[in-house]
Amino acid sequence: MKKLAVIGKDVSKSLSPNIHKFIAEHTGNKLNYEKISIPENEFNGAIEKLFKEYDGFNVTIPYKLSIMPYLKEIAGDAELFGAVNTVRVSDMSGHNTDGLGFMLMLKNNGVEVNGKNILLLGAGGAGRSVAKKLTDNGAKVFVYDKRCESAKRLETEFSGVKAIESIDRKPYYAIINATGIGMYTTEGISPVGKDIIALCEVAVDLIYTPKKSTFLTIAENCGKRIINGEAMLFYQAYYSQCIYFEKPADEAEAKNLFLKFSEEVL
Repeated sequence: MKKLAVIGKDVSKSLSPNIHKFIAEHTGNKLNYEKISIPENEFNGAIEKLFKEYDGFNVTIPYKLSIMPYLKEIAGDAELFGAVNTVRVSDMSGHNTDGLGFMLMLKNNGVEVNGKNILLLGAGGAGRSVAKKLTDNGAKVFVYDKRCESAKRLETEFSGVKAIESIDRKPYYAIINATGIGMYTTEGISPVGKDIIALCEVAVDLIYTPKKSTFLTIAENCGKRIINGEAMLFYQAYYSQCIYFEKPADEAEAKNLFLKFSEEVL
């Protein structure tokens, strides 16, 4: 029985415990999974306690970078993205499953990005992982962030990324919202207007609450294919659990589990 948790500044509304418990029940894994909200001024002391009491934990805003100095190894995508969302305590290793979850979400929705122009909104932690995976799979990514220096940083780090200072009215195959605009205090707001959305084929929102953001609602009303972040959240959790239990990942298994989760829980 593994003792796991999700940690962040405020994880009171996190779906992670429900998802991890569901995956465990259907894959034969045994776990307890908790939510732990940590104020920023208490992070250092809390982390030391977590390492002593837990077998692993998922990391969310704003600690994906803060956790890294405490780890002995930064593995795979975590090293590429410069951010950790999964910690395995047995070997004090940090991993990042966001990019894997994102790409499996696109694949299972029939979205093929090779050779396509993609507009990416947001160059933060989620935007970094998305940009790298998209370019690795043959896409040309145009990234906009209100902090222009963040977009420029992605341009210099990842081949195939172009930072843009303003969003011109031009067609893109897909628009991906990685800003967080549309949830919590910004619910009801879209990061771009209908004039831009109407020119794309696919609209992808990484947020999952609300289930259909204003951004996706506008896109749907324009006849576009829409994808919200529920599947990405589920798949990154699946990949994390594979890391905790040191089991090989299986894309078909992950897809079937998400379909069951959608029917039974969502």
